[in-house]
Amino acid sequence: MTALFEVPAPLFKTLSDQLPWLDAAPALAAEYLDRWNLRLDGKPLHGMASIVLPVVRTADATPAMLKLQPFTDENKGEALGLKTWSTDDVVEVLDDDPATATILLERLEPRSLADVPDDIEATRILAELLARLSVVPAPPGLRRLDDIVTEMLADATRLIPRLADPDQQSLVRRYAAQAAELVQDPGDRLLHWDLHYENVLAAHRKPWLVIDPKPLAGDPGFEVLPVLHNRWDDLVATGDLHRAIHRRFDLMLDVTGIDRERAVGWTRVRILQNVLWGLDGPEDEREDEIDPHQLEIARALDPANLIT
Repeated sequence: MTALFEVPAPLFKTLSDQLPWLDAAPALAAEYLDRWNLRLDGKPLHGMASIVLPVVRTADATPAMLKLQPFTDENKGEALGLKTWSTDDVVEVLDDDPATATILLERLEPRSLADVPDDIEATRILAELLARLSVVPAPPGLRRLDDIVTEMLADATRLIPRLADPDQQSLVRRYAAQAAELVQDPGDRLLHWDLHYENVLAAHRKPWLVIDPKPLAGDPGFEVLPVLHNRWDDLVATGDLHRAIHRRFDLMLDVTGIDRERAVGWTRVRILQNVLWGLDGPEDEREDEIDPHQLEIARALDPANLIT
């Protein structure tokens, strides 16, 4: 029997631990096409961990996107998060199956904030969206930031010594100590977790809408880091990297009203999280140093540190 479509080749690398799911994805798509009365309307697209099929509802000819993804702790609350926020700010969920994290979404335009030439203008648009998203209380049932940070701290003692540079070890230990303080007041807002330029798409009914959350209950200060390390070349092109980082950081806080001290602290926690991810896993895949972009952000937010 001919498969409904070919799974995009890059997913066999980014989802290398999900090969049985990838093999079953065309059959899974056929099941949802039938269940939700859809027909294919184009070639499959993909994210880092999902297949997205252009479809049309046969009943009313509504164009939509069918998102298929292996069920994980990160995506199991995606539809709930999107349905909790206002559709003035996020892509609309037309149907979903919580048991598999399969979602039918409105179709947006293939243009993101990464395509806006002026990165400051793009940052302002993103910040205005975040200002509205970050005041929404998290619904019950989502993962909580304090649980995630507690797990991070449990791993930190084991993983931090894998950093080759003693100065970097010292920096990350300071960040772990700050995480232990912040986790006492983790917040209760509905967080996106991955709100960067490519996760804001153009639309017909609104200029820009947010997509692809990994919903979490926590402090809005946790949302700032992605905008600092995306569109990195635009920061470098200014000729003053740290000043450019500060300009974005300040703009995000000015527009959203997020507390500066907490934003700095939670951004350090995000850097700690990324470092620990890099230090974990099989020995031949581990990183033994802080990502250079993350290190520059750390320096910019803490110019007195002695990291060289």
